[in-house]
Amino acid sequence: MVSSLSAWFWNERLWFPEGLGWADLEDKDGRVYAKARDLWVALPIAVAFLVIRQIFERLVATPLAAVMGVKEKVRLTVSHNPTLESFYCNTTKNPTQSSIDSLCKQTGCSERQVQRWFRRRRNQDRPSLLKKFKEASWRFTFYLFAFIAGLAALVDKPWLYDFKEMWQGFPILTLLPSQYWYYMIELGFYGSLIFSVASDVKRKVSVHHACSIKHTMLVTIKYTVYK
Repeated sequence: MVSSLSAWFWNERLWFPEGLGWADLEDKDGRVYAKARDLWVALPIAVAFLVIRQIFERLVATPLAAVMGVKEKVRLTVSHNPTLESFYCNTTKNPTQSSIDSLCKQTGCSERQVQRWFRRRRNQDRPSLLKKFKEASWRFTFYLFAFIAGLAALVDKPWLYDFKEMWQGFPILTLLPSQYWYYMIELGFYGSLIFSVASDVKRKVSVHHACSIKHTMLVTIKYTVYK
């Protein structure tokens, strides 16, 4: 099972254009080609980002939020009700009128009390403004530094000013160490977002993170060689 999955994932048809394959990435002529195993370096980078993020949010984002007047909003907590809690977690957070009528009979609560309970319970699950601020601050900081680093890595390269230079030697292109590490850091960052997706503010971006990781892996390995 594992070997079949690995064979499918690393299938040359997914990574290379027609006529090229993994054999073309063997070291030769004094050039060291990028290998699939090089991608493992992104894993410790992702873990490092998780640690750095916690430090950043605690020591930088939280004090900054206080300076800017971003505060935690006090929310009313719901009373403990096993029947309503079970329905909320296992069935739906927005019960229909028929479900409310049924829950009223099971709990002995009025319709208004059940509706109020679900409304407050949903509010409890919503991320606080402070949490949103800390997460947005972290992403803004990373993207700002990534932009500056990317600009610094490109400013002296001829292909920034002449697009024809980008395709010299295609489909096996030179990948400089600065480019390699830029992509590895990007890959590590998006990997850390995948790891923290369960605790982050809920957004429909998981597919975006997965596509970003796939794209970075393709750019790093596909048709590339670094000196």
